[in-house]
Order: sequence, then C-alpha cells, then structure tokens
Amino acid sequence: MTPAQFQHRLLTWFDQYGRKNLPWQQDINPYRVWLSETMLQQTQVATVIPYFLVFTKKFPNLEQLAAADIDDVLQHWAGLGYYARARNLHKAAQAITGLGYFPDTLDGLLALPGIGQSTAGAILSIAFNDSHPILDGNVKRVLTRLYGISGWPGYAQFNKTLWVLSRELTPKERVADYTQAIMDLGATLCTRSKPLCLACPVADYCIANNSGTTSTYPSRKPSKTLPVKQSIWLVLHNPNRHIWLEKRPPTGIWGGLWSLPEFASIAEAEDWCLSRKLSISQQYILPSKRHTFSHYHLDYTPLIVHIENLTNNVMEANQSLWYNSADIDRLGLAAPIKSLLQQLNTQNIRG
Repeated sequence: MTPAQFQHRLLTWFDQYGRKNLPWQQDINPYRVWLSETMLQQTQVATVIPYFLVFTKKFPNLEQLAAADIDDVLQHWAGLGYYARARNLHKAAQAITGLGYFPDTLDGLLALPGIGQSTAGAILSIAFNDSHPILDGNVKRVLTRLYGISGWPGYAQFNKTLWVLSRELTPKERVADYTQAIMDLGATLCTRSKPLCLACPVADYCIANNSGTTSTYPSRKPSKTLPVKQSIWLVLHNPNRHIWLEKRPPTGIWGGLWSLPEFASIAEAEDWCLSRKLSISQQYILPSKRHTFSHYHLDYTPLIVHIENLTNNVMEANQSLWYNSADIDRLGLAAPIKSLLQQLNTQNIRG
C-alpha cells in the first residue's frame, strides 16, 4: 500500500465516520489545539471533554491564561493528573505572550515548555494546516499493527522507526483532516483491546489483522514491580473545624497543589505538632489507602488530630492555610487529597 492509497482510504473513512464535533474542533485556533493536545496526553477523550470546557470558559484565550495565577490554573486542572502539563502550559503561555505571536514553526514550538514533537506536529497540522507528522499513542498503535512492527514504543530506536513511517504517510494536502483521522482511527477502531478490524478502512493491508495478532501490537512495556512508599498524612483540625493544608513545592509530584502535611511515621507527625506547641485534644488513624503513580505505589495513612488552640504557629505566608469544606472547589487539590477531604466532610469526622 502506497502512502497515497493509505491517505485516500483514511480520509474517505474520516469524511463519513470521523469525529467532527469534539469541543476543540470548534472555533479552531492554535491555543485551543495546543490546550486539547496537552490535555489528551495519556488521558481519554471522555475524561478531557469536561475539563476542556471548564478550562476554556475560565481561560478563553492565551492572554488570559498567561495573566492567571498558577494556583487558579492548577485548580482548574485538579483531577486531570500529570500536573506538570498545567505548569508548562502556564509558563508557555507567558512565553508566547512575551513573543507577541504564537510560533508557527517546529523549532519555535519545541522551544516552549512542555511541547514535544508530536504535540508540535498536531498544532502545525491542525491550526496552521502545515504538513507535519504526529506520533501519539493512537498513531503508534495503528502503525505497529499496520506494519507488524514488534517492540515497546518506549524504546528510542523503535520510536525512530515509527517517526519515519508517520512522516512518509502524512500528506501535504488536507493535513488537518488527516491528522484528526489517524488519531480517530486509533481511538475508535484500532483500540487497545477488541479492535473493530471489520470496520477499518485499511484492514486488508494490516499485517496484524491478516495474521490474527492484533493483541500483540504494540508490545507491552516490560513488566517491573513498582516500589511501595509509605506516608502518614496529618489531618489537623482546629477548634473552628478547619483543616490545615500546605502548598507543595512547584516541581515534583503534585507540584504547586495544596496538600496535607506528610511524614514518615506517626511519631514524626506528633513531634511536628508538639514543636509548634499545638494542644492535642484527640487523635486517631483511619485505614490506609493506596494511590498508584506511573513509577511507584503510595500507601498513605490519614492521622486525624484535633487541637484545642486556634494558632498560627504552623503558618507560613502564602504556603499554608486553614481549609474549610466550602473551599474544596476553589483550591488546586490532587485527586486523593480531595477524595479524603470529601470523605471527612461526608462522614463528619471532626470530633
């Protein structure tokens, strides 16, 4: 099958069956394309849609995103995960505002925080109608099955091979439609499990389909036992029934979000309270829970501590606050923290 044949079949299928009503396909501009492509990294379309709608209502254009406080940006990203994406969006928006124009070249886009080659290719193709290949997870799956290429996409040499193929297949004309079409093919037909090969426009050319081996492509990531980290989360209640929260460092896990103080042991958490002359009236622990990141498991145990004195001994300017349940949708909270706070509020675990 030649690139021209692939393009013709794919675009003919897209014209009839492709998705054309996704929120980011309306009022297309570089900002909306960039935002959607960033949100869609390692995240399903169904999950992204409500976040995209709320985010673009709050920050309808690049200038408003650039002018926003990072806390506000993180608040509207909370729950979507991979928070470095939000921090990089904010930094890049400020950089673009400083330039005075949205970069329309590959080098210009790659110079911005958080924009890799595939995201840059999508922006250039969809927003600027400039022919550039992409290689997101959906496209990798299509290409590995179509050409019967074994290997884990995380390997550099494997990715180089896929980039060459993606570049050869990308047309000069109708490149915006083509880019959306090949992503749609992977997302709606060439799915990870139970692909709908009978409906695929290139199934008769697909090596994986013809050999009955679609389940083996692409190869799975080599298995590795994830390490487990333990943490005590201090849930400190003051007499007004507010809970103490601290802002995490700007980089790292949940960077810039609000969180509970974390300790290696209950004794360490108690020492922290005593060092701040907090008068403890009651304390107990809740059952441990697990949150899994891409590279480790976090087993956290909430330690509930009620104090008798309303004190500012624990406060650090702009980096900590007393939280009440009315603030839950006004703060950038990581999903497990928000879930725990909701649980505490629902169960009225306040003494």
